[in-house]
Amino acid sequence: MRPYLFPLLLAATPLHSETLSAEIGRAGLAPTEARLATLPAPSDEEKFALGGLRFLRAIEISFQIRWQNGMTDRTGMLPLLRLPVPDNPNPAPFDPTSVAEIFRQSETTLTGAHQVLETIPDTADFGLTVNLADLWFDVNANATRDPEEGLLDIAGPALLGWQWSQRDPATPAPVIRFDVADAAWLAAYAHGLQAISQVVLAYDPTEPVTRILATRSKLTEHGPLPPDMLFGSAGDGLDSFDMIALALATLNQQPDTARMVAARDNLLAAVDQNRMFWTRVAAETDNQAEWLPNARQTSALGLTLPPDTGAVWQAVLADGEELLKGDKLIPYWRSGPSAGINLAKIFIEPRPVDVPGWIQGWAAMPYYQAGETVSAENWSRFESIIGGDAMLMALWLN
Repeated sequence: MRPYLFPLLLAATPLHSETLSAEIGRAGLAPTEARLATLPAPSDEEKFALGGLRFLRAIEISFQIRWQNGMTDRTGMLPLLRLPVPDNPNPAPFDPTSVAEIFRQSETTLTGAHQVLETIPDTADFGLTVNLADLWFDVNANATRDPEEGLLDIAGPALLGWQWSQRDPATPAPVIRFDVADAAWLAAYAHGLQAISQVVLAYDPTEPVTRILATRSKLTEHGPLPPDMLFGSAGDGLDSFDMIALALATLNQQPDTARMVAARDNLLAAVDQNRMFWTRVAAETDNQAEWLPNARQTSALGLTLPPDTGAVWQAVLADGEELLKGDKLIPYWRSGPSAGINLAKIFIEPRPVDVPGWIQGWAAMPYYQAGETVSAENWSRFESIIGGDAMLMALWLN
């Protein structure tokens, strides 16, 4: 072998007896994913790892695009834009196409994630142990783990909610043993996040972002803008006036029908995979560092679930499935109980969203029809058994 090839080979090969978790901690998400993707006959455990790494890569790529463009705060209203990332001291001039690019990359990467996860059979028997301290996002794309790039540094509050603020910093990071049930859970999450990406791309925000930034720049030629009506200080980024205008202008565009239909399909697939997860996890008899436990298990995250959580959450998802299929309707605030909005039709026959028209009712008429509306009973029951953590738990359960 030529001497100069040895370091390259060493960098691409896991160290002897090195766990996959440690390999990620050493090499990062992208190199580990690339190695697994070349395996000619991956095991079920390696398939799960590959799907998980692709899921995390979708998040990492979003961070890298945001960091490059200086989008490092939490003002985003959508997944992939909300989590804070370390500040870039010298960002490039903001590119209006970067928002759509985040979701375009996500759409592609998440497809690869759930496709490989869905090849894992119900009979698979594996346990992939991952120390969450080993997981990190290469936010600045320098192939080196820098401070504040750890998964728990960035996503700790999102994973653990209020319990994160009460956690002793000296406490070791959770160690999770992922199994075949978690493959269905992760596939469901990949489908759900891909659906969100497709809706964003259907209402491509690039032109509204360009227009609003150009207007803001023109206004600042004659002095600083007034203080932000919500946050008080006028910064260099978009303020609340701009964000509201951006949301309204983006929604009031003709959406891409094919992407909206694909988003609905992915949401239905997420329900199917979530249902598969609860079937698989209900059959488990072990209790080993669980990610999302059944009634007889405990979570390695320290979160507890009431015994009826699985059944109650499945009822909530069943309501969502009926809405997505058009079997039940969304209650409309100005209507009686025997009519509502057909959510399935919104995806299949999408139109620009005129917010005043939806409030008054005329813009809702293409989707308004007589029929049975969905009840709030199942969600209320879910809230009652979970308590104050209902939204956090809903994100966890997906």
